Amino acid sequence: MPTGLLRRGTRRVAAWSPEERDAVLYAGSALFAGLTILVSSIPLYRQWGQLAVGPYALGALLSAIAARHSEHRTKRSQALELDARGESSVHPALAERAAWHWTPSRLGIFLLVLCGATLMPLSLEVLWQAEYGGSTHVQPEVVVVEQGAGRVLHGRNLYLDVHGRGAAAARVSPNEPAYDAYFPYLPGMAVFGLPSGTTAPPRLTDARVVFSVITMILVVVSLALCRGPSDRRSLTLQAMTVLPMAALPLATGGDDLPVVAFMLLGMVLALRRRPVLAGLALGAASSLKFTAWPLALLALFVARNAHGKRAIGRMIAGMAVVVVPAVLPVAVRNPLAFIDNVVRFPLGLTGVTSPAASALPGHLLVMAFPGIHRAFTLVVAAVGLLVILHVLVRHPPRVPSNAVLIMAWASVIAIMLAPATRVGYLLYPADLFVWVWLLRGEEAYQVAESAGSGQGGNSAVPIPLVSRATPTDGRF
Repeated sequence: MPTGLLRRGTRRVAAWSPEERDAVLYAGSALFAGLTILVSSIPLYRQWGQLAVGPYALGALLSAIAARHSEHRTKRSQALELDARGESSVHPALAERAAWHWTPSRLGIFLLVLCGATLMPLSLEVLWQAEYGGSTHVQPEVVVVEQGAGRVLHGRNLYLDVHGRGAAAARVSPNEPAYDAYFPYLPGMAVFGLPSGTTAPPRLTDARVVFSVITMILVVVSLALCRGPSDRRSLTLQAMTVLPMAALPLATGGDDLPVVAFMLLGMVLALRRRPVLAGLALGAASSLKFTAWPLALLALFVARNAHGKRAIGRMIAGMAVVVVPAVLPVAVRNPLAFIDNVVRFPLGLTGVTSPAASALPGHLLVMAFPGIHRAFTLVVAAVGLLVILHVLVRHPPRVPSNAVLIMAWASVIAIMLAPATRVGYLLYPADLFVWVWLLRGEEAYQVAESAGSGQGGNSAVPIPLVSRATPTDGRF
């Protein structure tokens, strides 16, 4: 594609009004739901597609109608006060913040799509699971989390001592799939299944309900702490609540969404220079899944206190307050079982087939050449670690958005090359790339606010923005 055409296309997209962008997002989501109905091999995913395609299509139509009658299609400069020379007197970052907002029509359409594509499928699947049981209306991870929580409530070990000796050893009953014996999460994940062990109605204690409630609370809190461009906040809210990358997993499984939400809160708090609180949020994510650990480590590079000085120790302390009591006692109770469940099984090294087996490059290669499984896993991990270390030494992240960008690219590569993986894990890099845009807007706004005020609070300390030529700014 010629460079000039690409630039014109980029400018055209950037000039879209909020309603126009919503129409495109919801139309794309409707297309995704339709394709899910046609091509997905998982009945539960097809059910979600059948329930969600209508609300997405209606949201796209209503957004297109709203866009046609919206005053936001006028040039952004017309909404700004001009000085005597005809130039905007408002900093571009502050102008961007003022140019977008939630109109009643946008908010109404968002709530319609939220109810139709996220909450209604979630509610129906939970209700059907409570009434009919079985595995038709729930993903295995929900059952695994609830069973793990049940063991905790009854005083048993969270991790079964299956030793990874093969499917026969892993079965806990003749009719139960082998992988259900494993709890491939860190101990904190069991908390989400604890309500299922109470006497409350199953439709209220399904782990998916807890996943969804906690996720949405954390997302709202995270975005409430942001002060920059509202268009970036609105896209982040949509990405983590109504678009397929959130709506599908929330209705069917959902265990990754609280991890992602805690990660977002941690990075926003790091940007606001609250290292202890950021550490607590990232520690909470790190007590749920190992997938949060890389970003938690990268966050240490950008840990700053209110005066702009490095605060690595304070962030580590915040993480340790959560991670140590949540993980250490359970891990030392049976170290072999812990390693089997949270390390060997997710890497596909236990001899038990994992349900995480999407046809991505790493999985296909291992399936074609089974003998290289262990060696391939070790080589990918070693090379990936060396590449990350090289990037961190040569171009260490200086602001949260750069740390998130490194994590986003690293997660894409890891998901593609992992022997045991699934397409759904791509929600991590998808969300991370959205956060890069969100955090860069926040960073620019803080610099603009600092330049405008010269004094006052955290915003008085300019954030060091990296050059566009650095590899951490989109060219990593």
